[in-house]
Amino acid sequence: MKVVVQRVKESNVKVDGKIVGSSNYGYMLLVSFTVNDDEKVIDYMVNKICNLRIMDDENGVMNKNIIETKGSILSISQFTLYADTKKGNRPSYIKALNGKEASKLYDLFNQKLSKYLPVETGVFGAMMEVSLINDGPITIILEKEN
Repeated sequence: MKVVVQRVKESNVKVDGKIVGSSNYGYMLLVSFTVNDDEKVIDYMVNKICNLRIMDDENGVMNKNIIETKGSILSISQFTLYADTKKGNRPSYIKALNGKEASKLYDLFNQKLSKYLPVETGVFGAMMEVSLINDGPITIILEKEN
């Protein structure tokens, strides 16, 4: 599983020109799954995301987690995080989990994350327009293999 965590001042996602999910101060996540990802990997990532200390404290130092700062999350499915560009110029997505299985894991991931934070999402498999104001900019790539 790969997750790109971007600390944002605001973010939103549109499908067919309509906002379907948004977040104010918090994180925008790009989320992707590969074969052998399971609930154990999701639990690890949820814990890591909730406890990642990249939010500013009173002194402007990245010392707090998103829960402490009452942030929110916009979670976007992004199978292209598993693009393989080693051969040629056209990426291969063979390492990305198939849509049916990835959709189940994505739903489970968001469900578990929403136990701790407000979570909004895009639409799995849809063409989406994503907008954000990156705060920092701070972007962290998390990866966990089972």
